[in-house]
Amino acid sequence: MKISILGTGLLGSALAQRLLFAGNEVCVYNRTSAKAKALVKDGAIVAESVQEAINQSECTILMLADIDAINNVLFKKDIKSFYGKTIIQMGTISPAQSVQLNQALKELEGDYFECPVLGSRKEAISGNLILMAGSTPEQFNKWLNLLKMLGPNPQHIGGVGKAAAMKLALNHLIAAHAVAFSVSLGLIEKNGIDQDVFMGILRESALYASMYDKKLQNWKNREYANPNFPVKHLLKDVELVLHETQEKQINSEEVKALSHILQEAINHQLGDLDYSAVFNTINNI
Repeated sequence: MKISILGTGLLGSALAQRLLFAGNEVCVYNRTSAKAKALVKDGAIVAESVQEAINQSECTILMLADIDAINNVLFKKDIKSFYGKTIIQMGTISPAQSVQLNQALKELEGDYFECPVLGSRKEAISGNLILMAGSTPEQFNKWLNLLKMLGPNPQHIGGVGKAAAMKLALNHLIAAHAVAFSVSLGLIEKNGIDQDVFMGILRESALYASMYDKKLQNWKNREYANPNFPVKHLLKDVELVLHETQEKQINSEEVKALSHILQEAINHQLGDLDYSAVFNTINNI
């Protein structure tokens, strides 16, 4: 299969590697060309333009930072038509943004659906991402074999916008768990309680989430480099959650607090580090 990927950051590059490993022909494009060229050694073709990447593929995967980056890449170039091309949006944007993107591509004769993913580079490279499709049933069935290359059990959530909303709900929990655990671990440390005793009790309880152990060494060692999901990207997603809760008349005070904490972390130069770095902000380190 011929696939193009627009956006070769942390997750986009991992998707490219996975699809190449699965035997596909992969063409990549990134506005910072050095990030795309790093994939040549894995067998990727580097496009010099968005049009070239789209022309060389049966479908194009978007793994871009936000809706502004998507609009800049897709609509501020010389592309006049997406006739016969399928665009699959796999980043995190809002439901309304995804619906608008669908309409814009339809007007340019393109075929669009969303399929945001849950997981990091490790899951992407091993083909174990969680995939959530917002599409027609026909689109889902047509591209199911491609989606299964990235995750074992892609799920059809509903039409365009539904999977985007699902992704925001899940990413909200990433922020909420990270912040809540940072407070709890801070209480344990500052009261001189053994962390191992705390973790042993937590693991036996209904309060346990596996991400606590996944990030535990980060918190213990105060080491947040080489992120799979940096603070700045989590803040972007929390801001989308905040807008969505306000629009849907859901009490947003907790989300506002998460946004404030993440922004404070960025103000303390933690934006490019792993999201677990919020521990330092919460505990005044």
